[in-house]
Amino acid sequence: MNKQFLVAGSIFGFLGVIIGAFATHGLGPLLEEASLKSFETGVKYQIYHALLLLIIGGFKIPGLKKLTGVFYLLVVGVILFSGSIYLLATNDLTLIDFRSIALITPIGGSLLILAWLILGIKFISLKNE
Repeated sequence: MNKQFLVAGSIFGFLGVIIGAFATHGLGPLLEEASLKSFETGVKYQIYHALLLLIIGGFKIPGLKKLTGVFYLLVVGVILFSGSIYLLATNDLTLIDFRSIALITPIGGSLLILAWLILGIKFISLKNE
């Protein structure tokens, strides 16, 4: 069991539910359909990766000890990907123009993809027991 994965997963899950509910009930009437869908995408990916963090943290897999890099890729990836989507989707509701951070979204997505790739490689290299 890995506590840092479990804590990060539970925080992302907790916040994902709150942010998702806020989007549906609070922002729904204020956002255009496309912006609301974009916001929901950010919530979905945050929840998906919260679950991944909980799964990784909840199991002790022999041969998988060094996952610190995967942890940071997932945490930073979720913050950059989902966080930038939240800001961009609500851009019209703020006085700040967040369109200048649009390149952060694919960087965050790339970090998430890299985390999954590293996990896949580590799983392939596990010895059958």
